[in-house]
Amino acid sequence: MYRLHVDIPLGHNEDTAKQVAEQIVQWVFRDGDSQERIQRLALGKFDIQEINCRLGNDEDRQKSNYLDVNENGHASNKKIRILIDKTDDNSPYVPFHHRV
Repeated sequence: MYRLHVDIPLGHNEDTAKQVAEQIVQWVFRDGDSQERIQRLALGKFDIQEINCRLGNDEDRQKSNYLDVNENGHASNKKIRILIDKTDDNSPYVPFHHRV
Protein backbone atom coordinates (compact mmCIF):
# COMPACT_ATOMS: atom_id res chain seq x y z
CA MET A 1 0.00 0.00 0.00
CA TYR A 2 1.29 3.46 -0.84
CA ARG A 3 1.22 6.05 1.95
CA LEU A 4 1.68 9.79 1.94
CA HIS A 5 4.48 10.89 4.27
CA VAL A 6 4.86 14.61 4.90
CA ASP A 7 8.08 15.92 6.44
CA ILE A 8 7.85 19.36 8.07
CA PRO A 9 11.04 20.54 9.85
CA LEU A 10 10.08 21.96 13.27
CA GLY A 11 13.44 23.07 14.66
CA HIS A 12 15.67 21.67 17.40
CA ASN A 13 13.61 22.43 20.53
CA GLU A 14 11.52 19.39 21.52
CA ASP A 15 8.87 21.33 23.47
CA THR A 16 8.31 23.83 20.67
CA ALA A 17 8.24 21.05 18.06
CA LYS A 18 5.60 19.16 20.09
CA GLN A 19 3.45 22.24 20.46
CA VAL A 20 3.63 23.13 16.76
CA ALA A 21 3.08 19.51 15.65
CA GLU A 22 -0.03 19.20 17.83
CA GLN A 23 -1.40 22.47 16.43
CA ILE A 24 -0.75 21.40 12.84
CA VAL A 25 -2.40 18.01 13.34
CA GLN A 26 -5.36 19.59 15.11
CA TRP A 27 -5.84 22.19 12.37
CA VAL A 28 -5.22 19.94 9.36
CA PHE A 29 -6.86 16.64 10.37
CA ARG A 30 -9.22 17.09 13.28
CA ASP A 31 -12.19 19.18 12.24
CA GLY A 32 -15.16 17.98 10.21
CA ASP A 33 -14.36 20.25 7.27
CA SER A 34 -10.81 18.96 6.93
CA GLN A 35 -11.93 15.34 7.19
CA GLU A 36 -14.54 15.95 4.49
CA ARG A 37 -11.86 17.56 2.26
CA ILE A 38 -9.59 14.53 2.74
CA GLN A 39 -12.39 12.22 1.56
CA ARG A 40 -13.14 14.48 -1.43
CA LEU A 41 -9.45 14.59 -2.40
CA ALA A 42 -9.40 10.77 -2.42
CA LEU A 43 -11.66 11.14 -5.50
CA GLY A 44 -13.94 8.35 -4.31
CA LYS A 45 -11.30 5.79 -5.28
CA PHE A 46 -10.74 4.59 -1.73
CA ASP A 47 -12.09 5.21 1.73
CA ILE A 48 -9.68 6.88 4.14
CA GLN A 49 -10.62 5.70 7.62
CA GLU A 50 -7.63 6.79 9.67
CA ILE A 51 -4.55 8.97 9.62
CA ASN A 52 -1.42 8.00 11.56
CA CYS A 53 1.24 10.50 12.55
CA ARG A 54 4.29 10.86 14.75
CA LEU A 55 6.87 13.50 15.66
CA GLY A 56 10.34 12.18 14.88
CA ASN A 57 13.89 13.46 15.33
CA ASP A 58 16.65 13.24 12.70
CA GLU A 59 19.18 12.32 15.41
CA ASP A 60 17.08 9.35 16.59
CA ARG A 61 17.78 6.23 14.53
CA GLN A 62 14.58 4.60 15.79
CA LYS A 63 11.13 5.67 14.66
CA SER A 64 10.33 7.26 18.00
CA ASN A 65 7.24 9.41 18.50
CA TYR A 66 8.04 12.47 20.61
CA LEU A 67 4.31 13.27 20.84
CA ASP A 68 4.04 10.19 23.07
CA VAL A 69 6.57 10.50 25.89
CA ASN A 70 6.19 8.54 29.15
CA GLU A 71 6.74 9.86 32.69
CA ASN A 72 10.45 8.93 32.46
CA GLY A 73 10.91 11.07 29.36
CA HIS A 74 11.20 8.17 26.91
CA ALA A 75 9.48 8.51 23.54
CA SER A 76 7.41 5.57 22.36
CA ASN A 77 7.50 4.14 18.86
CA LYS A 78 3.70 4.13 18.53
CA LYS A 79 2.02 6.45 16.07
CA ILE A 80 -0.90 8.70 16.89
CA ARG A 81 -4.07 7.46 15.18
CA ILE A 82 -6.77 9.88 14.09
CA LEU A 83 -9.97 8.13 13.05
CA ILE A 84 -12.06 9.71 10.32
CA ASP A 85 -15.62 9.96 11.62
CA LYS A 86 -18.11 9.94 8.76
CA THR A 87 -21.25 9.78 10.90
CA ASP A 88 -21.31 13.34 12.22
CA ASP A 89 -19.24 16.29 11.00
CA ASN A 90 -19.52 17.92 14.43
CA SER A 91 -18.50 14.91 16.49
CA PRO A 92 -15.27 14.99 18.49
CA TYR A 93 -12.46 12.84 17.18
CA VAL A 94 -10.23 10.32 18.87
CA PRO A 95 -8.10 12.01 21.54
CA PHE A 96 -4.71 13.17 20.28
CA HIS A 97 -2.89 10.73 22.57
CA HIS A 98 -4.58 7.63 21.06
CA ARG A 99 -1.66 5.43 20.00
CA VAL A 100 -1.33 2.71 17.38
